[in-house]
Amino acid sequence: MRIYKTRSIAADACKNGRIKLNGVEVKPSRAFHAGDVFQVRKGAITYTYRILQLCEHRLGAKLVPDYLRDETPKEQLELLELARMAGNGSRDRGTGRPTKKDRREIESFISTDYDFDPVLDADFDMDEDDDL
Repeated sequence: MRIYKTRSIAADACKNGRIKLNGVEVKPSRAFHAGDVFQVRKGAITYTYRILQLCEHRLGAKLVPDYLRDETPKEQLELLELARMAGNGSRDRGTGRPTKKDRREIESFISTDYDFDPVLDADFDMDEDDDL
């Protein structure tokens, strides 16, 4: 059962003290036993898992609940939900800095010469001496 994508990332997490087994920081080579509780800190969230039984081989994601139970407190899950609602810094297309295509469209719009009709422009001339 894997919590991290690669073994090297998991080893770095152990070395940096992000994984605790029964409340104690562990080294990458530490063996786990059935009934052990371990905490994994990813970002601001600390996930808690209980090992129900050990498996001899790799298994599919559908079988993980038979071997591992998620006991993460509700407070930690609420932090995760708040972070999702606040957004993760991604932006929608077209917001923020314009893309190259957007910039070209803006430049073509601005550089377009408009022909104004002098008759229509005279209608908007507001002199004080004109009688209304």
